[in-house]
Amino acid sequence: MDGTRRGCGFRSSMMVPVAVVILMVFMVPEVSATRWTVGSNMGWTTNVNYTIWAQDKHFYNGDWLFFSYDRNQMNVLEVNKTDYESCNSDHPLHNWTTGAGRDVVPLNVTRNYYFISGKGFCFGGMKLAVHVENPPPPPTAAPVNENSSASYVILRGQYVLPAALAIGAFWDAFVQFW
Repeated sequence: MDGTRRGCGFRSSMMVPVAVVILMVFMVPEVSATRWTVGSNMGWTTNVNYTIWAQDKHFYNGDWLFFSYDRNQMNVLEVNKTDYESCNSDHPLHNWTTGAGRDVVPLNVTRNYYFISGKGFCFGGMKLAVHVENPPPPPTAAPVNENSSASYVILRGQYVLPAALAIGAFWDAFVQFW
């Protein structure tokens, strides 16, 4: 045998990136968005009061609206407030209709959005107004009493896992040199 280690190079070279990815997963804050199905199980259709459907919901920047409808009869048009109130579909800001009857609209700006269905259905109530706002800040943790054993548990959980992963990555990186 020539004194060199064999078979450890691949495993060692893979451990550092894996450790970095694991650390990133634990350190990235949770972000969530909601995909709202417009009209719930009724979808985007006639005989649904979309004002009532939207009234108890909070729409946040990053959420999505999912419109499901009969593609042969209806469409999804984004309009300004004046055209929303008068059901005017002549000059839409955006036509979200893709032809499949399943359209997704990203709510990526904090503002009021106004949607109508053209072809006369708006006059029957097929219109939706939503106010999009920034998400609320995450809840803050209660202050920890320094004299309690709970502070030790919190600090241990906060630092032990990243430290163990870092030590393991360094250990594995330097083992190949021995």
